[in-house]
Amino acid sequence: MFMRTQPPSLFPEAVRIKSTPGASAEGFIQAKPDDTVSLICEITDTNLQEEELNWQRNGAAVSLTDTNKNTPSAVCITPVIPEDDEATFTCSLRKNSTASASVTLKVSYPPQLSGSENITIEEEEDLVLECVMKANPLVTAVLWTLNGSTVDLIGGGFTVTNDGQISRLQINNVDQSLHDGIYQCTAVSPMFPNSKFTGSYVHKTMKFPLVPLIAGLVVVLVTSILAVVSRWKKIAKFNTQSFLWRSLFHVSEQSLVPNYYFFF
Repeated sequence: MFMRTQPPSLFPEAVRIKSTPGASAEGFIQAKPDDTVSLICEITDTNLQEEELNWQRNGAAVSLTDTNKNTPSAVCITPVIPEDDEATFTCSLRKNSTASASVTLKVSYPPQLSGSENITIEEEEDLVLECVMKANPLVTAVLWTLNGSTVDLIGGGFTVTNDGQISRLQINNVDQSLHDGIYQCTAVSPMFPNSKFTGSYVHKTMKFPLVPLIAGLVVVLVTSILAVVSRWKKIAKFNTQSFLWRSLFHVSEQSLVPNYYFFF
């Protein structure tokens, strides 16, 4: 029984990438936001020195000047941003893309917290606060506080869920005396153990439910409109009857005048 094997590359290790900062043996480059990463692609095979090179980022072509298509060819990533995380840069021979080398960026950054800052809600409604935690690596813990004190999950009726990217604090049946104030979510990052990253949310509860108030105003408004319409109909009916009465009275007065006949 024979086993099929892959044919050897026509250009084994013909291309290599040097980077600043340097890459690991697995081809990963560690970086942080605002860093600068320099990549230099070289053709190692002396017989291929005149070959042109191509660069790709995640499979998409990188635009190069004509003078930057020959060895050594350089690409600079500056400034590094969080979206560069997991971006793979590949350099290859233009005529043979199998002769290539690749490196992948690993961008680490502390938690960046965001969410709704000012929230107003009625009593007895439900409230959900979201703390969006953009970080690499993901945060390991989140602490919610109300007016500087850790939220009372049992006594305060709070529920907290966390998937590593969004932490949600939910309150059922909001009570102004218990839930009014400033909420803060604090994230803990394994890469920055001595730092705290906090987002603040101001929550204000309306003492009187707005929905019943609006409903009451609607009832008053509709009642007023109906009263005006009814009054208008009565006035219109009175005017019509008055006109008919005056018309009949006029006819009656005419009927009292004697008729004179002239004969010739």
